Amino acid sequence: MNEKLIEQVLQIEKQAQEIHEAARREAEQLPIQAEKEAQALIDKARSEAEEEARQMVASVQSKEESTRILAEAEEEARQLQALAISNIDRAVAYVLERVAGRA
Repeated sequence: MNEKLIEQVLQIEKQAQEIHEAARREAEQLPIQAEKEAQALIDKARSEAEEEARQMVASVQSKEESTRILAEAEEEARQLQALAISNIDRAVAYVLERVAGRA
């Protein structure tokens, strides 16, 4: 009976040692795993920030382009208006000459 008890105690000690070793190995891996996960989070955050920055730059460039096009269109409209005003005087004079010439 004593031998069985000794064997059981030895078996329990062996299992305890195996559990202890497994826990130690897992504990050694925790910092490594945590570092990998932290690096993955950093990489993801960096990637998202870069994409957001690209979108912001594209938006600003688009707004700048729209502003430039609008300014060019306004300048062209001013030039056409000035041309139309100068042509109105000539057109009125032409019409008056035609009307006066027929009267």
